[in-house]
Amino acid sequence: MIGSATICAVVAAPQAAEMRRELLHALRRTKLAELRLDWLSNDAEIGRFLQWLAAQPKQKATLIATCRRLDGGGRYKGSIAKQLFHLAEAIRAGCQWYDLEVETASLCPPELLDVLLGEGRQLRSAHFFKRMPKNLRRVAADLRRDAPDAIKIAAHCNSLADSLMLLRFARSQRNIVAIPLGDIAMPVRLLAPREGSALIYAPVENATAPGQVLLDEAISVYRADKVDRRTRVYGVIGDPIGHSLSPAMQNAGFQARRVNAVYLPFLVRDLKDFIGTVQPLGIRGFSVTIPHKERILRYLDRCDPLAEKIGAVNTVVVRGNGKLYGYNTDYVGVLRTLQNRIPLKGSRVLILGAGGVARAVAFAFAQAGAAVYVWARRIEKAKPLARAAGGQAIERKHLRTESFDAIVNATPVGMHPNISQSPLNANELNGRLVFDTIYRPRETKLLQLAARRGIQTVSGVDMFVAQGTAQWEIWTGQRAPHAAMRRAVVRALEREEKK
Repeated sequence: MIGSATICAVVAAPQAAEMRRELLHALRRTKLAELRLDWLSNDAEIGRFLQWLAAQPKQKATLIATCRRLDGGGRYKGSIAKQLFHLAEAIRAGCQWYDLEVETASLCPPELLDVLLGEGRQLRSAHFFKRMPKNLRRVAADLRRDAPDAIKIAAHCNSLADSLMLLRFARSQRNIVAIPLGDIAMPVRLLAPREGSALIYAPVENATAPGQVLLDEAISVYRADKVDRRTRVYGVIGDPIGHSLSPAMQNAGFQARRVNAVYLPFLVRDLKDFIGTVQPLGIRGFSVTIPHKERILRYLDRCDPLAEKIGAVNTVVVRGNGKLYGYNTDYVGVLRTLQNRIPLKGSRVLILGAGGVARAVAFAFAQAGAAVYVWARRIEKAKPLARAAGGQAIERKHLRTESFDAIVNATPVGMHPNISQSPLNANELNGRLVFDTIYRPRETKLLQLAARRGIQTVSGVDMFVAQGTAQWEIWTGQRAPHAAMRRAVVRALEREEKK
């Protein structure tokens, strides 16, 4: 339809020089790019960029010119006449397509567009940045007036169900680009070509719509350019989810073993909404993180006895007929991380927190023969977990006078972006080892405080990789490429630390 690629790089910058740099980078990753002329700061910058473009050798690529005006959701402040002039210049400079928003198209006689822009192919677009339109068929019919070469509908989706509805509609149409907007819709955007839409829009540097994934990430991490109907889909659900490095780790595993699969982050506020998309999207399995590790239990058809005893699930397998089976690999992660660092049997362990991770940690230590102590901000939360693990709850006022072989943080306190926080003060850290299950950042405030007191520290990276490789093996039935998956996590964390 619009070129041969499924990923359309979005080139958007305020200066012509930046646009040139972005375009050259984009064409090294894909052969389809949208040039957002309306992002350029003024008409002179648009002219400079198009003059440069016209002087370039002909590219084996498809270029789409966009100069969207303010009333159509863009940034161009000039008149319609100037807008059309820039689009005409873009076509002369080598753009084969132009995107014309319906707000402008409705004010222009088709004969005028044919005279000015007839050498280019028209993608007529409608954008709904705040809501999903009630009648998609009417929107499509309005867009197809005057017979454009293709149409585009971009709509904000408040749920995964909305995203699927938009893509199902696209499947019933011809020559259509359908774009679910919003953070909740992000994973569905990456699957859009196999679900009915023609393209995935991925910005080179500057996001031009909510829920976009940067071009390099879309290709390197998600291999979105290779996703097809045979691709197995996995994911992680949580709220928030943008911080998760699970996609980097799990997708690195798929790439290392050459498995045709993709692992996507799902921002899930409504579990029922997500469960309703498992079968339509063909999801084979998913990880579960905060705040759903305990809530997911009510949606499972069966649960591993240990996970059921822990009362928290972080891994789900989808089997025949959409049956959901739950497991807990946090338990495995704790044991693999600490068993070679301290003797677990007979040790005194303080666990901070009473949520899903804390439950896995508590049961891991209890099964290994340790004496378990649980502290939570509310003692009534700590007591049930302590009882279930055969340990005891402890109040904060006693922490300064008690000593432990290991102190384990199983709360989210100190997690990015709240990196200046610690669940305990330095004078409450009386132990031989402090282990923080948080892996982002690698050195949390808690670990910094412990290190200053000369206490051995353990980052959550080891546990994160251990539980993640266990998940990978449950889903695939293969031995996980541990080194490749750990390398992907460490590299991602190193990149963040350099920023």
